[in-house]
Amino acid sequence: MISKPLPSFTVAALTAASLVVVFAAIRIAESIVTPFLLALFIVAVSAPGFFWLLRRKIPSGLALLLVIAFILGVGLVLSMLVGTSVDGFARNIPFYQERLQLINAQIATMLARVGLSMSAEQLNHLVDLSYVMGLVGNGFNRLLSSLADAFLILLLVAFMLLEMSSLGEKIRRISSQPEATIAHLDYFFATINSYFAIKSLVSIGTGVLIGVVLWIMGIDYPILWGLLAFLLNYVPTIGSLIAAVPAILMALIQFGFASAGWVAVLYLVTNNVVGNLIEPRLMGRSLGLSVLVVFLSLVFWGWLLGPVGMFLSVPLTMALKIALESSPETEKFALFLGDDQPSAQQTDSNTSDDRLLSSDSEQEETRHD
Repeated sequence: MISKPLPSFTVAALTAASLVVVFAAIRIAESIVTPFLLALFIVAVSAPGFFWLLRRKIPSGLALLLVIAFILGVGLVLSMLVGTSVDGFARNIPFYQERLQLINAQIATMLARVGLSMSAEQLNHLVDLSYVMGLVGNGFNRLLSSLADAFLILLLVAFMLLEMSSLGEKIRRISSQPEATIAHLDYFFATINSYFAIKSLVSIGTGVLIGVVLWIMGIDYPILWGLLAFLLNYVPTIGSLIAAVPAILMALIQFGFASAGWVAVLYLVTNNVVGNLIEPRLMGRSLGLSVLVVFLSLVFWGWLLGPVGMFLSVPLTMALKIALESSPETEKFALFLGDDQPSAQQTDSNTSDDRLLSSDSEQEETRHD
Protein backbone atom coordinates (compact mmCIF):
# COMPACT_ATOMS: atom_id res chain seq x y z
CA MET A 1 0.00 0.00 0.00
CA ILE A 2 1.47 3.33 -1.11
CA SER A 3 1.00 6.14 1.38
CA LYS A 4 0.20 9.62 0.12
CA PRO A 5 2.67 12.42 0.90
CA LEU A 6 1.60 14.82 3.61
CA PRO A 7 0.37 18.28 2.56
CA SER A 8 2.99 21.02 2.72
CA PHE A 9 1.03 22.84 5.44
CA THR A 10 1.04 19.72 7.61
CA VAL A 11 4.77 19.26 7.10
CA ALA A 12 5.39 22.90 8.03
CA ALA A 13 3.21 22.60 11.14
CA LEU A 14 5.00 19.42 12.25
CA THR A 15 8.38 21.04 11.66
CA ALA A 16 7.40 24.12 13.69
CA ALA A 17 6.08 21.94 16.52
CA SER A 18 9.30 19.91 16.52
CA LEU A 19 11.38 23.09 16.71
CA VAL A 20 9.32 24.35 19.65
CA VAL A 21 9.92 21.07 21.49
CA VAL A 22 13.66 21.18 20.72
CA PHE A 23 14.06 24.79 21.86
CA ALA A 24 12.05 24.13 25.02
CA ALA A 25 14.32 21.19 25.81
CA ILE A 26 17.41 23.34 25.21
CA ARG A 27 16.08 26.04 27.54
CA ILE A 28 15.35 23.47 30.26
CA ALA A 29 18.79 21.88 29.82
CA GLU A 30 20.63 25.24 29.69
CA SER A 31 23.07 24.18 32.41
CA ILE A 32 24.17 21.25 30.23
CA VAL A 33 23.98 22.90 26.81
CA THR A 34 25.95 26.02 27.83
CA PRO A 35 29.20 24.19 28.76
CA PHE A 36 28.93 22.18 25.54
CA LEU A 37 28.60 25.35 23.44
CA LEU A 38 31.48 27.02 25.30
CA ALA A 39 33.58 23.94 24.59
CA LEU A 40 32.69 24.20 20.89
CA PHE A 41 33.72 27.88 20.95
CA ILE A 42 37.08 27.04 22.56
CA VAL A 43 37.63 24.21 20.06
CA ALA A 44 36.89 26.54 17.13
CA VAL A 45 39.47 29.03 18.43
CA SER A 46 42.14 26.50 19.44
CA ALA A 47 41.80 23.92 16.61
CA PRO A 48 44.10 25.80 14.17
CA GLY A 49 46.85 25.87 16.80
CA PHE A 50 46.35 22.18 17.59
CA PHE A 51 46.60 21.11 13.95
CA TRP A 52 49.57 23.44 13.45
CA LEU A 53 51.39 21.52 16.21
CA LEU A 54 50.42 18.20 14.59
CA ARG A 55 51.83 19.37 11.24
CA ARG A 56 55.12 20.07 13.04
CA LYS A 57 55.32 16.33 13.86
CA ILE A 58 54.50 16.92 17.55
CA PRO A 59 52.71 13.87 19.05
CA SER A 60 48.98 14.36 19.44
CA GLY A 61 49.11 13.81 23.20
CA LEU A 62 51.77 16.48 23.72
CA ALA A 63 50.05 18.87 21.31
CA LEU A 64 46.78 18.44 23.19
CA LEU A 65 48.55 19.01 26.51
CA LEU A 66 50.12 22.24 25.23
CA VAL A 67 46.77 23.54 23.96
CA ILE A 68 44.97 22.70 27.22
CA ALA A 69 47.76 24.34 29.24
CA PHE A 70 47.47 27.49 27.13
CA ILE A 71 43.67 27.56 27.57
CA LEU A 72 44.05 27.13 31.34
CA GLY A 73 46.61 29.93 31.48
CA VAL A 74 44.39 32.35 29.57
CA GLY A 75 41.38 31.43 31.73
CA LEU A 76 43.30 31.96 34.97
CA VAL A 77 44.67 35.33 33.87
CA LEU A 78 41.22 36.56 32.80
CA SER A 79 39.64 35.35 36.04
CA MET A 80 42.28 37.13 38.12
CA LEU A 81 41.94 40.38 36.17
CA VAL A 82 38.15 40.37 36.34
CA GLY A 83 38.03 39.35 40.01
CA THR A 84 40.54 41.99 41.13
CA SER A 85 38.90 44.81 39.16
CA VAL A 86 35.34 43.93 40.18
CA ASP A 87 36.28 43.64 43.87
CA GLY A 88 38.12 46.96 43.82
CA PHE A 89 35.22 48.68 42.09
CA ALA A 90 32.68 47.20 44.50
CA ARG A 91 34.59 48.67 47.46
CA ASN A 92 34.56 52.15 45.90
CA ILE A 93 30.91 52.22 44.78
CA PRO A 94 29.77 54.41 47.77
CA PHE A 95 32.39 57.04 46.87
CA TYR A 96 31.47 56.95 43.19
CA GLN A 97 27.76 57.13 44.03
CA GLU A 98 28.37 60.22 46.16
CA ARG A 99 30.29 61.89 43.35
CA LEU A 100 27.49 61.05 40.91
CA GLN A 101 24.91 62.65 43.21
CA LEU A 102 26.92 65.89 43.20
CA ILE A 103 27.04 65.81 39.40
CA ASN A 104 23.29 65.18 39.24
CA ALA A 105 22.73 68.25 41.45
CA GLN A 106 24.78 70.33 39.00
CA ILE A 107 22.76 68.94 36.08
CA ALA A 108 19.48 69.76 37.88
CA THR A 109 20.66 73.34 38.40
CA MET A 110 21.61 73.68 34.73
CA LEU A 111 18.23 72.31 33.64
CA ALA A 112 16.40 74.73 35.95
CA ARG A 113 18.16 77.65 34.26
CA VAL A 114 16.70 76.67 30.89
CA GLY A 115 13.21 76.09 32.29
CA LEU A 116 13.28 72.32 32.72
CA SER A 117 12.23 71.08 36.13
CA MET A 118 13.96 67.90 37.25
CA SER A 119 15.24 67.38 40.75
CA ALA A 120 18.54 65.81 41.69
CA GLU A 121 16.63 62.93 43.33
CA GLN A 122 14.94 62.13 40.02
CA LEU A 123 18.29 62.14 38.26
CA ASN A 124 19.72 59.88 40.94
CA HIS A 125 16.96 57.37 40.26
CA LEU A 126 17.45 57.79 36.52
CA VAL A 127 21.22 57.22 36.62
CA ASP A 128 21.89 54.76 39.43
CA LEU A 129 25.56 53.80 39.31
CA SER A 130 25.14 50.82 41.59
CA TYR A 131 22.40 49.47 39.30
CA VAL A 132 24.46 49.98 36.12
CA MET A 133 27.55 48.41 37.61
CA GLY A 134 25.41 45.68 39.12
CA LEU A 135 24.41 44.73 35.58
CA VAL A 136 28.07 44.64 34.55
CA GLY A 137 28.99 42.56 37.59
CA ASN A 138 26.08 40.18 37.08
CA GLY A 139 27.03 39.72 33.45
CA PHE A 140 30.61 38.85 34.39
CA ASN A 141 29.42 36.59 37.20
CA ARG A 142 27.04 34.68 34.91
CA LEU A 143 29.76 34.24 32.33
CA LEU A 144 32.25 33.12 34.95
CA SER A 145 29.67 30.79 36.50
CA SER A 146 29.28 29.20 33.06
CA LEU A 147 33.05 28.66 33.13
CA ALA A 148 32.95 27.38 36.71
CA ASP A 149 32.65 23.79 35.55
CA ALA A 150 36.04 24.15 33.92
CA PHE A 151 36.95 20.48 34.30
CA LEU A 152 33.94 19.36 32.24
CA ILE A 153 34.61 22.00 29.58
CA LEU A 154 38.28 21.05 29.29
CA LEU A 155 37.37 17.36 28.99
CA LEU A 156 34.93 18.20 26.19
CA VAL A 157 37.57 20.32 24.46
CA ALA A 158 40.17 17.54 24.72
CA PHE A 159 37.85 14.86 23.34
CA MET A 160 36.58 17.11 20.54
CA LEU A 161 40.11 17.99 19.41
CA LEU A 162 41.13 14.33 19.39
CA GLU A 163 38.00 13.35 17.48
CA MET A 164 38.62 16.05 14.87
CA SER A 165 41.98 14.51 14.01
CA SER A 166 40.33 11.19 13.10
CA LEU A 167 36.99 12.51 11.81
CA GLY A 168 37.94 12.26 8.12
CA GLU A 169 38.83 8.59 8.34
CA LYS A 170 35.58 7.76 10.15
CA ILE A 171 33.53 9.60 7.53
CA ARG A 172 35.23 7.69 4.73
CA ARG A 173 34.21 4.43 6.40
CA ILE A 174 30.54 5.20 7.07
CA SER A 175 29.49 7.67 4.36
CA SER A 176 28.24 6.68 0.92
CA GLN A 177 29.69 9.93 -0.49
CA PRO A 178 32.68 10.56 1.76
CA GLU A 179 34.40 13.20 -0.37
CA ALA A 180 31.25 15.31 -0.66
CA THR A 181 30.62 15.03 3.08
CA ILE A 182 34.22 15.93 3.93
CA ALA A 183 34.16 18.87 1.52
CA HIS A 184 30.99 20.19 3.13
CA LEU A 185 32.42 19.74 6.63
CA ASP A 186 35.61 21.49 5.55
CA TYR A 187 33.53 24.42 4.31
CA PHE A 188 31.58 24.47 7.58
CA PHE A 189 34.65 24.40 9.85
CA ALA A 190 36.59 26.82 7.66
CA THR A 191 33.76 29.36 7.82
CA ILE A 192 33.34 29.07 11.59
CA ASN A 193 37.10 29.12 12.26
CA SER A 194 37.59 32.10 9.95
CA TYR A 195 34.87 34.04 11.76
CA PHE A 196 36.25 33.24 15.21
CA ALA A 197 39.85 33.95 14.22
CA ILE A 198 39.07 37.34 12.68
CA LYS A 199 36.57 38.30 15.38
CA SER A 200 38.98 37.32 18.15
CA LEU A 201 41.85 39.34 16.67
CA VAL A 202 39.63 42.37 16.12
CA SER A 203 38.15 42.06 19.62
CA ILE A 204 41.61 41.80 21.19
CA GLY A 205 42.73 44.89 19.28
CA THR A 206 39.60 46.78 20.34
CA GLY A 207 40.00 45.84 24.00
CA VAL A 208 43.72 46.66 24.08
CA LEU A 209 43.20 50.03 22.35
CA ILE A 210 40.39 51.10 24.67
CA GLY A 211 42.19 49.87 27.77
CA VAL A 212 45.44 51.68 26.87
CA VAL A 213 43.70 54.96 25.99
CA LEU A 214 41.63 54.88 29.19
CA TRP A 215 44.81 54.16 31.18
CA ILE A 216 46.52 57.17 29.57
CA MET A 217 43.47 59.32 30.42
CA GLY A 218 43.67 58.19 34.04
CA ILE A 219 40.29 56.43 34.13
CA ASP A 220 40.03 53.93 36.97
CA TYR A 221 40.06 50.20 36.17
CA PRO A 222 41.09 50.47 32.48
CA ILE A 223 41.81 46.73 32.37
CA LEU A 224 38.20 45.99 33.35
CA TRP A 225 36.78 48.32 30.68
CA GLY A 226 39.17 46.95 28.03
CA LEU A 227 38.22 43.38 28.92
CA LEU A 228 34.55 44.33 28.79
CA ALA A 229 35.04 45.87 25.33
CA PHE A 230 36.86 42.71 24.20
CA LEU A 231 34.10 40.35 25.37
CA LEU A 232 31.13 42.45 24.25
CA ASN A 233 32.65 42.96 20.81
CA TYR A 234 31.49 39.38 20.13
CA VAL A 235 27.90 40.50 20.79
CA PRO A 236 26.59 42.07 17.57
CA THR A 237 24.78 45.40 17.31
CA ILE A 238 24.45 46.34 20.98
CA GLY A 239 27.58 44.86 22.56
CA SER A 240 29.82 47.85 21.93
CA LEU A 241 27.11 50.25 23.16
CA ILE A 242 26.75 48.34 26.44
CA ALA A 243 30.53 48.27 26.91
CA ALA A 244 30.75 52.07 26.57
CA VAL A 245 28.23 52.97 29.30
CA PRO A 246 30.21 52.12 32.47
CA ALA A 247 33.45 53.64 31.14
CA ILE A 248 31.68 56.89 30.23
CA LEU A 249 30.06 57.02 33.67
CA MET A 250 33.44 56.45 35.32
CA ALA A 251 35.00 59.28 33.31
CA LEU A 252 32.08 61.54 34.23
CA ILE A 253 32.45 60.78 37.94
CA GLN A 254 36.23 61.21 37.97
CA PHE A 255 36.85 64.20 35.70
CA GLY A 256 33.51 65.66 34.60
CA PHE A 257 31.64 66.17 31.36
CA ALA A 258 34.61 66.94 29.12
CA SER A 259 36.38 63.69 29.96
CA ALA A 260 33.13 61.71 29.57
CA GLY A 261 32.68 63.29 26.15
CA TRP A 262 36.17 62.27 25.05
CA VAL A 263 35.58 58.70 26.25
CA ALA A 264 32.32 58.62 24.29
CA VAL A 265 34.20 59.83 21.20
CA LEU A 266 36.82 57.11 21.78
CA TYR A 267 34.18 54.36 21.79
CA LEU A 268 32.27 55.91 18.89
CA VAL A 269 35.33 56.21 16.65
CA THR A 270 36.73 52.80 17.62
CA ASN A 271 33.47 50.95 17.07
CA ASN A 272 32.77 52.72 13.77
CA VAL A 273 36.26 52.05 12.42
CA VAL A 274 36.18 48.43 13.58
CA GLY A 275 32.57 47.71 12.58
CA ASN A 276 32.47 49.57 9.27
CA LEU A 277 36.04 49.37 7.96
CA ILE A 278 38.25 46.71 9.54
CA GLU A 279 35.83 43.80 10.05
CA PRO A 280 34.10 44.08 6.64
CA ARG A 281 37.49 44.30 4.92
CA LEU A 282 38.83 41.24 6.74
CA MET A 283 35.66 39.13 6.62
CA GLY A 284 34.33 40.25 3.26
CA ARG A 285 30.97 38.58 2.65
CA SER A 286 31.99 35.39 4.42
CA LEU A 287 29.15 35.53 6.94
CA GLY A 288 26.36 35.84 4.40
CA LEU A 289 23.84 36.84 7.10
CA SER A 290 21.46 39.75 6.78
CA VAL A 291 21.58 42.53 9.36
CA LEU A 292 18.03 41.75 10.50
CA VAL A 293 18.90 38.08 11.01
CA VAL A 294 21.99 39.04 13.05
CA PHE A 295 19.88 41.22 15.35
CA LEU A 296 17.08 38.67 15.69
CA SER A 297 19.61 35.92 16.39
CA LEU A 298 21.04 38.06 19.18
CA VAL A 299 17.60 38.39 20.77
CA PHE A 300 16.64 34.75 20.26
CA TRP A 301 19.85 33.06 21.43
CA GLY A 302 20.12 35.53 24.32
CA TRP A 303 16.63 34.57 25.45
CA LEU A 304 17.37 30.87 25.00
CA LEU A 305 20.82 30.65 26.60
CA GLY A 306 21.44 33.94 28.40
CA PRO A 307 24.75 35.87 28.02
CA VAL A 308 26.49 32.86 26.47
CA GLY A 309 23.78 32.73 23.80
CA MET A 310 24.31 36.42 22.99
CA PHE A 311 28.06 35.80 22.90
CA LEU A 312 27.65 32.92 20.40
CA SER A 313 24.59 34.19 18.52
CA VAL A 314 26.33 34.81 15.18
CA PRO A 315 28.30 31.50 15.08
CA LEU A 316 25.18 29.53 16.05
CA THR A 317 23.14 31.21 13.31
CA MET A 318 25.94 30.65 10.80
CA ALA A 319 26.02 26.97 11.74
CA LEU A 320 22.25 26.77 11.26
CA LYS A 321 22.49 28.43 7.85
CA ILE A 322 25.27 26.10 6.67
CA ALA A 323 23.32 23.07 7.93
CA LEU A 324 20.23 24.21 6.01
CA GLU A 325 22.30 24.68 2.85
CA SER A 326 23.52 21.09 3.03
CA SER A 327 20.19 19.61 1.90
CA PRO A 328 18.14 20.46 -1.21
CA GLU A 329 14.95 20.15 0.87
CA THR A 330 16.04 22.82 3.36
CA GLU A 331 18.21 25.01 1.14
CA LYS A 332 15.32 27.39 0.49
CA PHE A 333 15.07 28.15 4.21
CA ALA A 334 18.75 29.16 4.25
CA LEU A 335 17.91 31.91 1.75
CA PHE A 336 15.84 33.69 4.41
CA LEU A 337 18.91 33.90 6.66
CA GLY A 338 21.18 35.26 3.93
CA ASP A 339 21.95 38.80 2.84
CA ASP A 340 20.97 40.44 -0.45
CA GLN A 341 23.40 38.17 -2.37
CA PRO A 342 22.97 34.85 -0.61
CA SER A 343 24.07 32.52 -3.30
CA ALA A 344 27.22 34.06 -4.77
CA GLN A 345 29.76 32.69 -2.37
CA GLN A 346 27.93 29.42 -1.92
CA THR A 347 27.84 28.98 -5.68
CA ASP A 348 31.60 29.47 -5.81
CA SER A 349 32.02 27.02 -2.96
CA ASN A 350 29.79 24.44 -4.64
CA THR A 351 31.66 24.89 -7.91
CA SER A 352 35.00 24.36 -6.20
CA ASP A 353 33.59 21.33 -4.36
CA ASP A 354 32.32 19.87 -7.65
CA ARG A 355 35.75 20.38 -9.19
CA LEU A 356 37.34 18.71 -6.18
CA LEU A 357 35.00 15.73 -6.37
CA SER A 358 35.47 15.48 -10.14
CA SER A 359 39.25 15.53 -9.72
CA ASP A 360 39.07 12.90 -6.98
CA SER A 361 36.85 10.63 -9.10
CA GLU A 362 39.21 10.95 -12.07
CA GLN A 363 42.15 10.03 -9.86
CA GLU A 364 40.20 7.06 -8.51
CA GLU A 365 39.41 5.85 -12.04
CA THR A 366 43.08 6.22 -12.97
CA ARG A 367 44.05 4.08 -10.00
CA HIS A 368 41.55 1.36 -10.98
CA ASP A 369 42.76 1.41 -14.58
